[in-house]
Amino acid sequence: MGSLNLFSQQHTWSLASLLGIRSSFLVVQADIIIHTWIIMGVLIALCLVCRLILHYNNGLFAYAVMQLVDIFVSLCDKTLGFFSAKHCSFIASLFIFIFACNTFAIIPGIEEPTRDLNTALACGLVSFVYIQYEAIKRQGIRAYISSYFKPIFLLFPINVIGRLATLISMSFRLFGNIFGGALITQIYFSAISVHWVLQAVALLSGINILIVGFFTLFEGTLQAFVFMMLTLTYLALVFQDEGGH
Repeated sequence: MGSLNLFSQQHTWSLASLLGIRSSFLVVQADIIIHTWIIMGVLIALCLVCRLILHYNNGLFAYAVMQLVDIFVSLCDKTLGFFSAKHCSFIASLFIFIFACNTFAIIPGIEEPTRDLNTALACGLVSFVYIQYEAIKRQGIRAYISSYFKPIFLLFPINVIGRLATLISMSFRLFGNIFGGALITQIYFSAISVHWVLQAVALLSGINILIVGFFTLFEGTLQAFVFMMLTLTYLALVFQDEGGH
């Protein structure tokens, strides 16, 4: 079986060397960063194209974009109990970015940034900080801090762990599913690369399409949707605790 190039041949950048220190904590995966910026560049370009089309065209593509926006508006309205353009924009941006990171691996040479724990954890931190900011904004800093000591002050450590557990569970769920799918896909293609007959059989039978379609497109879309809905649910709990909006 061939080597798993996806995981064995990684290019790294060491920020520690720039600072004159030695630390593996400051070593980053260059491929992940480059691919993430490529994906963000593509998304920015698509946003500009969609804006121009919506402004100058009322055709089928414009209708498709409006339908997609309507889906996010409906999800936000039904989950939160009211519509907020700010929250809707946030969860839509979160879904689109994670979806793109999960599925751009269908393009040769691009790897899923979310198969790296740092990217998944960064997405989790963005979601976590946004939710905590809204909680502080709604409740006030004093009430927010006091909520960690309820129902009795002895539960403070448990409440802190409970809040942090949401960050860890969301990040590791995203990372684990995408990493697992990427690993299985790489093992499969390494196995069939041993002999041209296996490649021909896999190609003619359509197994390659099923493997890539399931572990890249379907699983990537599903995990982006799950991440978005968890964020939206935790955000809805902030407003329920406040007793309204």
